[in-house]
Amino acid sequence: MNSFRRAIRLALAHRLTFALSVICAMGVALLWGGNISAVYPLVEVVLGGKSGSEWVADEIATTEQEIASLTEQAARIQAAIQAASDSRARDRAKKDAARIEDRLEAEESALARYRWIQPYLDRYAPSGPFQTLLVVCLLLIVGTILKSTLRITGQILVARLAHLTTFEIRKEFYRRTLRLDLANFDEQGRGDLIARFTTDLHYITAGIQTLIGPAICEPLKAIACLTAAALISWRLLLLTLVIAPLAGFLINRLAQSLKRANRRALIELAGIYETLGETFANMKTIKAFTMESLQRRQFHQCAKEFYRKSMKIARYDSLVSPLTEIMGIGMIVLAILAGGYLAIEQQTELFGFLKISNRPLDHGSLMLFYAMLAGVSDPARRLSNVFGSLQQASAACDRVFEMFDREPAIADPSEPVPLPRLTHQLAFEDVSFAYHAQKPVLSHINLSIAAGETVALVGPNGCGKSTLAGLVLRLYDPDTGRLTINDVDLRDVRLRDLRQRIGVVTQDALLLNDTVAENIRYGQPMATDAEIISAARQAHAHAFIENKLPNGYATRVGPGGSCLSGGERQRIALARAILRDPEILILDEATSQIDVESEQLIHEVLASFTNGRTTLIITHRTSTLALADRIVVLNKGCIEDIGSQTMLLSRCDLFRRLCHTQLRDSA
Repeated sequence: MNSFRRAIRLALAHRLTFALSVICAMGVALLWGGNISAVYPLVEVVLGGKSGSEWVADEIATTEQEIASLTEQAARIQAAIQAASDSRARDRAKKDAARIEDRLEAEESALARYRWIQPYLDRYAPSGPFQTLLVVCLLLIVGTILKSTLRITGQILVARLAHLTTFEIRKEFYRRTLRLDLANFDEQGRGDLIARFTTDLHYITAGIQTLIGPAICEPLKAIACLTAAALISWRLLLLTLVIAPLAGFLINRLAQSLKRANRRALIELAGIYETLGETFANMKTIKAFTMESLQRRQFHQCAKEFYRKSMKIARYDSLVSPLTEIMGIGMIVLAILAGGYLAIEQQTELFGFLKISNRPLDHGSLMLFYAMLAGVSDPARRLSNVFGSLQQASAACDRVFEMFDREPAIADPSEPVPLPRLTHQLAFEDVSFAYHAQKPVLSHINLSIAAGETVALVGPNGCGKSTLAGLVLRLYDPDTGRLTINDVDLRDVRLRDLRQRIGVVTQDALLLNDTVAENIRYGQPMATDAEIISAARQAHAHAFIENKLPNGYATRVGPGGSCLSGGERQRIALARAILRDPEILILDEATSQIDVESEQLIHEVLASFTNGRTTLIITHRTSTLALADRIVVLNKGCIEDIGSQTMLLSRCDLFRRLCHTQLRDSA
């Protein structure tokens, strides 16, 4: 529950909304108990065929007679005590005297109350029983309307508080997620993260609404009724509640089981999201290989497991309400037996020694006591539905705050140094890196790239080319060694300062579901429309944007740029990099999806754009190598050779093999 407490603390920060919701809940509780209190005047006054004034006058007369009778009894007992020669008889008489004294004190207290209220009833109470009935019914209607108004206001305030809190958690969760390392996204999977952002946060919203709504209002209603019952006879109430600790113990055990079951169900639901994400992202491959039946079986397994977990929750949840009802009926039956005996026999004790009240309970008081216990049953029933929601919210909070609290391994230094302009060199100094221990991707890389130099990275798949580029962006940090710009370690500068100096065009040019103009502007948010068009012209994208797209630069490209071809997406991504005007440019298979007809034009653009700009090119095309000043051949995470294309063809066997296979223009 610690994670759920964190969410509640965020909710309580909105003090005014919370305070107003509690005030509304208190008003509902008082009016709930007040409406039930109408039982007493109905039973004692109206059904007795009296007005309020007549009833209080009769009560005063009856109480005075009872006091006179008790006074006589007390005098006789005192005389018996003085006359008694046997110590046992004297002790019994003293006990009787004490009992009579307590009863006399209770009757005198009741008489004082009746005399205090008599002037008000004489002045304001209706003159007849039917008029009294009308007033009681009118007060019931007014009280119910006022209670309903407070309940509606309270529900709106609670909903506002819950959704506002979740809104803040969602924003902060998204901010922290953006700070996480790429490894976290690879480990968690998209489906799990989406489940935490959607389903888990939905459960948190419901949990906060439940806790600050019914979990406050319903106990207050129960407290109002229990307080009224205690005023009638607190000893009888304690006797009635003797079963409550057992009910609390059983419900607590059930709540723990519910939380565990909900956590497992959320994990299975995340698996469903993951399966759906993979299916929709790879639909073309699934259809091409006719693997629909395999995907159906995999989804069946995920959905079946979620069904089993959901049914386990349903079984636990189904026990809560009956358990609460059984315990409630047990308490009411106990109260009926004990109270009925006292009222029928006009006694104040059970079994001759267990004192329950100071004066015998009248029918009106006993009926009001039962009504108050019945008034507790509705809040108890509603609270039985609270446990499932709270346990779901608690399990969801554990999952959300687990990701919430993860600290990125790639972070800004505590005392960052200014990043100098790249006027000297970008250097890899004895750099080694591994995604997983015992499986190195890069080993002892030593490479200096002069400012303004264009270097191409080539090698077999998996040799570490893209990882090397990722280290420049500080998507990862080297396990050993360091990367420097003008001898300043990249780990000593702010990530934002570093990445704002770098432009990237990758093979998978994914675009945002926005307009073409906004996708290009993503490289430089403050760019003007004229600058966007200029960058598009340089990337040879302006012609197809204006001529082929229905709304030109205002055309939405669809999710991931799905409305455009691969080559069109690549050129928009290149325009984005050109607009950024970066100090360091990384081209990771940037021309792989451009058609042969426009490739020469793109190369001319790149030749102009990379001139005087420090550039890393990862490519499988020999035509792109012409842009490079030097070529670095990587193999199994190590540098095998460095040189020009001519030099490498003459001395590097691996490079020659690549030229005849992977580096062919047709590749």
